[in-house]
Amino acid sequence: MPERLPQLHYARISLLTHTEDEWRLRTRDAAKELWKCVVLEHVRAELRTVLGFIAAAPREPLLFHCVAGKDRTGLIAALLLTLADATPAAIAQDYSVSAEYLREGYLRRYPDTERARILEALRCPEEGAYNMLAFLERAGGVRAYLAKIGLSAHEIAQLRARLRD
Repeated sequence: MPERLPQLHYARISLLTHTEDEWRLRTRDAAKELWKCVVLEHVRAELRTVLGFIAAAPREPLLFHCVAGKDRTGLIAALLLTLADATPAAIAQDYSVSAEYLREGYLRRYPDTERARILEALRCPEEGAYNMLAFLERAGGVRAYLAKIGLSAHEIAQLRARLRD
């Protein structure tokens, strides 16, 4: 664990469910293009916890991340961008560039792993973001989805205000 700075508040909130095995079971058969939809369907309580924490956080800079910073982080970012009325194209592009930014670091970190395997693991298809947005539309929109997973109208308004101010 890195040294903690006293002026920072740190919270570890996982989207991995109770165990990594449970996470793999819930998401194992999902193609990358549908992964975000599977997570939106099966990890609602965890998403509610993360988004509730962000909504309640003080109006200061806030950083959220996961190990690589593309899938779980990308899902939270996409939900927040959707709530902030970002265009679907901007959300999809934001997700897809993650692979470009991570590529060289991962290739250096895993020099003995086949390049094609690393590139496939890092792939962030725009179609995955578009499928997620379609899932949200079928749920009645992002606000309706957030309410369905347990966020209050006040929390949703806090998230939106945090993004739009």
